[in-house]
Amino acid sequence: MSQLLISRSSDLKRLRDEGYEVEVRSNYLLVHAVPYVTSRGEIAYGTLCSELTLASPEQTAPPSTHVAHFVGEFPHNADGSRITAIEHGTGPFNWAENLVPNFSFSNKPRSGSFSNYYEKMTNYIGVLWHQARAKDGDVDPRTFRLVESVEAESVFNYEDTASSRAGIQPIAKRLAQYKIAIVGLGGTGAYILDLVAKTHVREIHLFDSDKFRQHNAFRAPGAASRETLDRNLSKVAYFAETYSQLRRQIIAHEENVTEANLGELASFDFVFLSVDSGAARQVLIPALQRINIPFIDVGMDVHVTDDSSQLWGTCRVTTSTPTRQDHLSSRISMTDREGGDLYAANIQIADLNALNAVLAVLRWKRLCGYYYDDCGEYDSTFTTSLNKLANADTSL
Repeated sequence: MSQLLISRSSDLKRLRDEGYEVEVRSNYLLVHAVPYVTSRGEIAYGTLCSELTLASPEQTAPPSTHVAHFVGEFPHNADGSRITAIEHGTGPFNWAENLVPNFSFSNKPRSGSFSNYYEKMTNYIGVLWHQARAKDGDVDPRTFRLVESVEAESVFNYEDTASSRAGIQPIAKRLAQYKIAIVGLGGTGAYILDLVAKTHVREIHLFDSDKFRQHNAFRAPGAASRETLDRNLSKVAYFAETYSQLRRQIIAHEENVTEANLGELASFDFVFLSVDSGAARQVLIPALQRINIPFIDVGMDVHVTDDSSQLWGTCRVTTSTPTRQDHLSSRISMTDREGGDLYAANIQIADLNALNAVLAVLRWKRLCGYYYDDCGEYDSTFTTSLNKLANADTSL
């Protein structure tokens, strides 16, 4: 993918064709073997780094910032003084595994911004190379050496430039070790998939035996076409096909999890339970507890006010880990709903489905160390009428 991006982006291709050692790694642009002068007056070679903004998966856009970064010592002039004109910041900048720039440079062009990456990178290379060439006229960053990517294959079909532009790749990659199951692809489960699919998790398994019907389209992310509904797909087939446009390793299981196939859950690192059946929970929750698989169970209730003029609802997120399970019986209902609850009648409330999913995924990300956690709650409930989130069963 990286070499394809270089070949199809005129600015990156020009850098490579002119002999610069160009690499795209972790969605950053690197130019290796840039000669510069150290504080000791010696010639050394560093790596110039830049964020990488893309217009499409195979085409660069103009750089989003004029700032560049550098792996190496701080560069000096030929006379031994620091090149203060480009001085900007001191790291380390923890961009990605094996990619930790030491310094940032700022040398804004008169136009205010660089129009492409060839212009940006050669601008900074010229500043460093000019001083190195004054010490040794033979040094040249144009080695014509092709740099092969050293990265493992990504789960995404195109680069995750959101994480690299924000400089949080190491944090984002913490989720790459997880093999996730989502049990139930109704409204909330579908939104959980939407959020988890945009992380680096290595596998996402979907369990649901139901068909994707017209009423499902009104409480699911995105917009299903009439032609898609006419195909009579299962929920898991529809969502696997949809999100496979973004990433790989989405595995559809056209079945519910029952006593007959409970053993499949043992292979997962985390499970999201998004089922509205008390009977299903009676099977799933004890099984996950026995095999010590952490999980989050989500639940929603929607009711009509006494005068039948408005709705009010709640979203619940209950977490279970091998070290904390004693609260589940008091927080999760194992009985099926009977009357008075509109949610059981498939009321179309995509906003609550989405909110419930967001709360669940935020809790999961805090468990994984992606977000800082200063609460450690194992149960939380949002109430629409109060616009209030109540936390319970905290561990911190």
